[in-house]
Amino acid sequence: MPPAAAGRDTAAASDDGWLRVHPASPFVRGWFALAAIAFFFGRDIFERALQGQPVFEEGLGRRAPWLLGGGAAVLVVAVLGFVLTWYFTKYQVSGGYVRVTSGLLFRQHRQARLDRVQAIDIVQPLLARIFGLAELKFEVADAGESAVRLAYLKIDDARQLRATILARASGAAAVAVPGAGAPEAGQPAPAAVEAPEFPVLAVPPSRLLGSLLLSEQSFFVVAGGAASVVLSAVTDNRAFYFYLVPAALGLAAGYWNFFNRGYNFTAAVSPDGIRLRYGLLDTQAQTLPPGRIQAVKVAQSPLWRPFGWYRMQVNVAGYGQSGNAVEGNTRTILLPVGKLPDVLAMLSLVLPDPGTDQPAAVFAAGLDGRDSDGGFTTTPRRAWLLAPFAWRRNGFAATDTALLIRSGRWWLELVVVPHQRTQSLALQQGPVARRFRVADLVLHTTAGPVAPRLAQAGLDEARQLFNDQSARARLARKRQTTEQWLQQVAPASGPMTTSDPYQQEGQQHA
Repeated sequence: MPPAAAGRDTAAASDDGWLRVHPASPFVRGWFALAAIAFFFGRDIFERALQGQPVFEEGLGRRAPWLLGGGAAVLVVAVLGFVLTWYFTKYQVSGGYVRVTSGLLFRQHRQARLDRVQAIDIVQPLLARIFGLAELKFEVADAGESAVRLAYLKIDDARQLRATILARASGAAAVAVPGAGAPEAGQPAPAAVEAPEFPVLAVPPSRLLGSLLLSEQSFFVVAGGAASVVLSAVTDNRAFYFYLVPAALGLAAGYWNFFNRGYNFTAAVSPDGIRLRYGLLDTQAQTLPPGRIQAVKVAQSPLWRPFGWYRMQVNVAGYGQSGNAVEGNTRTILLPVGKLPDVLAMLSLVLPDPGTDQPAAVFAAGLDGRDSDGGFTTTPRRAWLLAPFAWRRNGFAATDTALLIRSGRWWLELVVVPHQRTQSLALQQGPVARRFRVADLVLHTTAGPVAPRLAQAGLDEARQLFNDQSARARLARKRQTTEQWLQQVAPASGPMTTSDPYQQEGQQHA
């Protein structure tokens, strides 16, 4: 990043191209500590005011200097700690790496290779939004958690830094400032203009709220409430009503969390990846580079079927191993709730080349088809006892670019795994499966909500698929000669049009 851009209030230039985060960053991160200090010294005054007693107790004047002195000392130590934390936190983007150093007594140095960046998120908690700041999170292929977190930068600088890193990681040809050569080792990376984006879809708040009310969680809470009412009426014991209190509180908290994080969900496509934005109080902007998604799952619950709603989740390296379970689940959602055209639009971004002449027909058969619809191979009839309701659904189909696995009769699922993302395969067969000559095929990808597993395939078909998929994965990996995703897939150059085969057939199936 050039000094002119990096020096705008958000970061002060340091030696050798090292930059600092915004000076307000430690205060935004440590506001809870300041609130705790204020609570500790003001708790007695607050409690006395609530009880109607004099705000200041007798003898306070004699102790006031000590209290004020102690409070001032604690505050000075806290502020000094914040300042030192800011001063010793620096970052740099150069030489194909993004580096972050932090710590006063215990120094920490973290770096991530740009060509291994899986995704970049811009996160704005409520307090950071008030100050116009944002946090950058970099996910790296082989990191157990976010490899690099920069908190906080001014929102404009965070966007430009993200654009610079994405441009360099993608292998874009024109990322340098016109007239500038390649950056030398130890020098800051040249700035890149943020790539244009084209909106793909937006989830209406009403649909999001309806999906939450019709979730499995709501069904079980309502069923539990009805059971409590019946038991209370039969046994004449009012204690059963108390069981509804924690359930109602948990349901309200869960609703609020998912509504807050899924509100105003929008998806757009740009040359540097799929851009997702969402959030009511805390906002987040994700950038998922094409070709970095390991697996996709499209699911539909029985309560959503009358409305034609689906949910999409993905496996991305780093996302599935987030220390915060709620945050990890939210970041792996590609589409919180959408209809078939929305699903096909998102699939066209994840898998630009579907590997078939009739992608919408094949994927629609994977979502709600049965038997051999769309070219799927299902569980043989001899094994129908193992899955009486789902044996005509459980099956697979392979295109030139991906393996599709569908399952479920009531809870419909379709899992899509690009061939080059198949890390390993395993055939599993228990004693009952041996009796019916069927087997399960498991595909191993990165950790996440998607667990690709083909259940109860015919033994001969499973063995053949094992060999064929191994060959397809090996060939696809050979074709992938670089980690720079812009050279692996063709980025979208404009908004989605009817010339897209997904969209053409999707409109016919809608």
